[in-house]
Amino acid sequence: MNIDFSKNTDGLIPAIIQDSETKTVLMLGFMNAEAYQKTMDTKKVTFYSRTKQRLWTKGEESGNFLNLIDIKNDCDNDTLLIQVKPEGPTCHKGTETCWADENKSDYGFLTTLEDTIQLRKENADSEKSYVASLFKLGMNKIAQKVGEEAVEVVIEAKDENDDLFLGESADLLFHYLILLQAKGFKLNDVVEVLKSRQKKN
Repeated sequence: MNIDFSKNTDGLIPAIIQDSETKTVLMLGFMNAEAYQKTMDTKKVTFYSRTKQRLWTKGEESGNFLNLIDIKNDCDNDTLLIQVKPEGPTCHKGTETCWADENKSDYGFLTTLEDTIQLRKENADSEKSYVASLFKLGMNKIAQKVGEEAVEVVIEAKDENDDLFLGESADLLFHYLILLQAKGFKLNDVVEVLKSRQKKN
């Protein structure tokens, strides 16, 4: 890997730290050539501390190490993206990230949709929405809707209308997310099952 430590007069380049599983950005630090080499040798992320003026392995005092998984260099060879498996909170203030965000898997729009479904579930008695009405009707109705949508997906899969197939697929996924929450689960619970199966194969 060709890393250009010479672009800055102090020989430091930014190192963005990302959880390899959740893809959450945990912190930003700085490395010089020596810190990079120690990281590669020990597999524990090491920075150059500008305040301490020395190499600093994250977790050397707290035990909250950042275990190295992968390092990527950017297009200008002067910024690193480092994927890690963190041990404990990353921030010195005790939070999981230096932005005080929760370090959890984020599936983009699907996570936003799950959050909306959860709000409708929590306020089912006062909400006037389709999702709230399903939660009021109970598990049997929600499960029935998933079954109906699954059948419609199968029917449309046999035809040539891609728009109808995609529409029914969206309906199935939407109702499945509702069913998961009715059972007390989230999409990430299913993903974890898939991951465990992959490890066995």
